[in-house]
Amino acid sequence: MAVGKLRKTVDLTLRLTGICPARTLFRILVLCGLPFGIGEVSRAQVSDAAPSGVTLMDQSATVPIVIAHRGASGYLPEHTTEGAVMAYMMGADYLEQDCVLSKDGIPVVLHDVVLDDVTNVAELYDGRQRADGHWYVMDFLLSELRALKVTERRPKGRGGRMAETRFPQGQGSFRISTLEEHLQLIQGMNRTRGRVAGVYVEIKDPVRHRDAGLDASVAILAVLKQYGYDSADAPIFLQCFEESEVRRIREELKSPLPLIWLIGKEVSAEKIREAAGFCDGLGALVTLVVTGVTEQGEPKISRLVTDAHQQGLQVHVWTFRTDALPGFVNASDQLLEWLTIDAGVDGIFADQPDVVVNWRNARIAVGGQGNPFRLLNSRGGAEKTGGNQ
Repeated sequence: MAVGKLRKTVDLTLRLTGICPARTLFRILVLCGLPFGIGEVSRAQVSDAAPSGVTLMDQSATVPIVIAHRGASGYLPEHTTEGAVMAYMMGADYLEQDCVLSKDGIPVVLHDVVLDDVTNVAELYDGRQRADGHWYVMDFLLSELRALKVTERRPKGRGGRMAETRFPQGQGSFRISTLEEHLQLIQGMNRTRGRVAGVYVEIKDPVRHRDAGLDASVAILAVLKQYGYDSADAPIFLQCFEESEVRRIREELKSPLPLIWLIGKEVSAEKIREAAGFCDGLGALVTLVVTGVTEQGEPKISRLVTDAHQQGLQVHVWTFRTDALPGFVNASDQLLEWLTIDAGVDGIFADQPDVVVNWRNARIAVGGQGNPFRLLNSRGGAEKTGGNQ
């Protein structure tokens, strides 16, 4: 059966049953090994890695997609609107927003559920910390959070990143922003710049929110819907570390948004097969994909991407940082080559999104015209040019 006819049949049948046609068609094509082409499915990507398939949830025209990790966080304090603008102008395909709720239930863009490492909360609200010594976002009204000054993350929370390469601590007049403000900003730039950058929203610690009488998923989904992010083909990914919450978003809250389950440790092929029933992709630690190097200096590649692709799942890796590369990597280009050409990842979170965008553009230019996914998944021949473009 031709793909076009198959899609029409699947669309009609699945819409009548309330199942997402786009997501299910992708899985049918993958699992059946049917042929297809870029022009046959809107916004499709062709993968030469096993199995051949299209990715309908990926709104980017090139692979790997570049995800600005907390904005351009390698250059400006994370999750600030200034950092978001910088990442946008660097050409990132998606801009990330980690979201935590204020005491009055407003989603604000912050990575941590506590304010300690990225604000001057200790100066303004001494005495408001909990017994564990931390100041929690959900203990403060939005109006109180507005009074805080956002700073570059303090070295103690840097996770190996090199402080001397980051924005000077304590400088600037950065403020906490709401998710709504970030969406307005990005959609405004999409209009004025004539391109569509997507958003990549994370629901942080939903259990702790519920313990405080707040429902982070419901609140965040409501804001997203208000701004048009309410369909399977919207330019968005929604992510969470908690498997139970990803399941809840899909099964209980009935969200059609592309869902990413974040994993920080190795998972089995059986678990990946199970995950395909409740999400659209995995967000994985870089070293879960490229695990090290051989004595000959070749990358050791796990089966994670292969196993995920066999189940119709994307893999987006975190986090690429030029100032905190894995110990077995000698250069940024080398890691990007291994992740993309050797491992075949679909997306890369980057503190320095311009580095990945520039590498991707150079890699595509070397291969000339054609489908960039085919170029980037080539394992040999004239298209394979080495890792230092």
